[in-house]
Amino acid sequence: MTKAKSSEFRPNDYVVYPAHGVGQIVSIEEQEIAGMTLELFVISFEKDKMTLRVPTNKATEVGMRSLSTPDVIGQALTILKGKAKVKKAMWSRRAQEYEQKINSGDLIAIAEVVRDLHRADDQREQSYSERQLYEAALERLTREVAAVGGTGEDDAQQKVDEVLLSRAA
Repeated sequence: MTKAKSSEFRPNDYVVYPAHGVGQIVSIEEQEIAGMTLELFVISFEKDKMTLRVPTNKATEVGMRSLSTPDVIGQALTILKGKAKVKKAMWSRRAQEYEQKINSGDLIAIAEVVRDLHRADDQREQSYSERQLYEAALERLTREVAAVGGTGEDDAQQKVDEVLLSRAA
């Protein structure tokens, strides 16, 4: 098997894997599976204590992408300032849509979920499932803001919180 054409991803790069968020490519290794040699990206999601192996030839197909640009981060933070857009559909249908947006790996879609599910202190309580989706979206957003900004997650969390609080005011 030939080496992957110089891929856009390299060891030590931070990447976004749609279903898991921000991870770091630890290495590229070859493994024999069912008699075929496959070249794999080994991606570590340290926070989740998880390692993922993705065939290099399938990486873009499964939606793996480089970190967002600072411009996209800016757009995402601007979306957070917007007014929540909550459809009148049943919660189960909305929850499904939110889940799809979170797992799309699209930072703008994730920011929309955070915006739509964020509750100010004076608003009604969130249901358990609402809270789970909100926290999942918030964590994805925060990790990417941190990775792009080269800051710690705490700093990124503070930045996102400030944007959300400015909206509530």
